[in-house]
Amino acid sequence: MLTIEHLTKTYGDTKAVDDLSLHIAPGEIYGFIGHNGAGKTTTLKSCAGILPFDQGQIRIDGRDIVTEPLACKQRMAYIPDNPDIYEYMSGIRFLNFIGDIYRVEPTVRRERIHTYAEMLGIEGDLAQPVSAFSHGMKQKLALIAAWIHEPRLILMDEPFVGLDPKAAFLLKELMHRHCDKGGAIFFSTHVLDVAEKLCDKVAIIKGGHLIASGSMQEVKGNESLEEVFLELEDHDA
Repeated sequence: MLTIEHLTKTYGDTKAVDDLSLHIAPGEIYGFIGHNGAGKTTTLKSCAGILPFDQGQIRIDGRDIVTEPLACKQRMAYIPDNPDIYEYMSGIRFLNFIGDIYRVEPTVRRERIHTYAEMLGIEGDLAQPVSAFSHGMKQKLALIAAWIHEPRLILMDEPFVGLDPKAAFLLKELMHRHCDKGGAIFFSTHVLDVAEKLCDKVAIIKGGHLIASGSMQEVKGNESLEEVFLELEDHDA
């Protein structure tokens, strides 16, 4: 579903991501962990077609993000760590705007908006302007927008930040359902206990370099993910 081959992205003289390769299959929830500045967001933005990169290749469901950007973006959704949503719009207008972009048929769109908004507890707030939404409500709105066109691949940058415990639980349910239907999810997180329980596979990045990847069991063995992460960070230092 997502193939990253030898990705390299440079800012000036600094390599934010250096020769990174990852393969994410349909049905997988793949966690991406590392400290701030490790290269997680740069990788995700490159996969989403937001950032150009210097070397390597990224394919979404077999399509190349550089040569077939529109086909790739039709098959994916990307949720940044701080969703910038048009604040002058109402919640429902924003969701209809996203539905228009992805050409989601109106009847199907209304059903999906109703289902996800009711599930996340913001159905009664959609008439309000986004400027009146809390950070958590904006996160929920961004989640609905991501799921509205049923993408094959969902990319998320720290999706659990700002969500209350119930919303975080519901997001995990949505992630599992998406992958049970053959989709894939690639997301970054600092919440290692959530990653350990939720992910099928995990990758650890430091200073732009991939230092560990594989199934959760392969990466952590008999230790906790937190212990392995700290050991790898200390060893690599």
